[in-house]
Amino acid sequence: MTRLVILCKSKRSAERTLANIVPYIEKKLFLRVNREKTAIAYISRIKFLGYSFYVSKGVGRLRVHPKSIAKMKERIKTLTSRSNGWGYARRKEALRQFITGWVNYFKLADMQMLLEKVDEWYRRRLRMVIWKQWKRVRTRWRNLIKLGINKYKAWEWANTRKGYWHTANSFILSRSVTNDRLKQAGYIFFSDYYRSVRVII
Repeated sequence: MTRLVILCKSKRSAERTLANIVPYIEKKLFLRVNREKTAIAYISRIKFLGYSFYVSKGVGRLRVHPKSIAKMKERIKTLTSRSNGWGYARRKEALRQFITGWVNYFKLADMQMLLEKVDEWYRRRLRMVIWKQWKRVRTRWRNLIKLGINKYKAWEWANTRKGYWHTANSFILSRSVTNDRLKQAGYIFFSDYYRSVRVII
C-alpha cells in the first residue's frame, strides 16, 4: 500500500492535479486508487501516517495529529494500570520500549511543548501507580518518611481518604516521589528522550 500527499498552491490547482494523476496511476502504473481516502483538503486538515501539518513563517512544518496523541495516552494508561499485575521492573521496561519507539517515529514533528505537558500527566500516572502499590497505611507512612516527609504529615497522608488520582497530584507525592527520583528509579520521559533524538528541519 502506497500513500501520497501532493501539495498544490491552490484548490483549483489541486483539483486539476487530482484529475490528471488518478488516470495516470491507474492506467499507467496499474495501481488502484482508493476513492474513499482520496480528497482535496487544506494542509492543516490532513492526517498522514499519524502526522498533521501547519505553516509557520511560510514554511511547512510537522506536528503530531491529535488522534495520535490520544492513542498514545491510552497506551500509557494501559501500561500504568495496576490491574495488569506487573511489577516495577516489567512496567519500566514496557514504558521505555513504548516511549522510545513512539518518539523515534514522531521525531520529525515539532512537539517539545506538547511532550512537556504529556510528561506532567504521565508523572502523575506513575505517582498514582506507586501510591496504589504502597497499599497499606503503615507502608505509605514508612515510605513517605524515608522520602523526606515528616512523620506527622506522613501519617496524615497515609490515612487520607482521597482518591488515588487526586492524591497523585498532591504536594506530598510531588515532594517525596520527585521527578528526579522517578528518573533515578529508571523511568524514561517523553520530552527528555525527544531532545536527544529530535531532527531539526
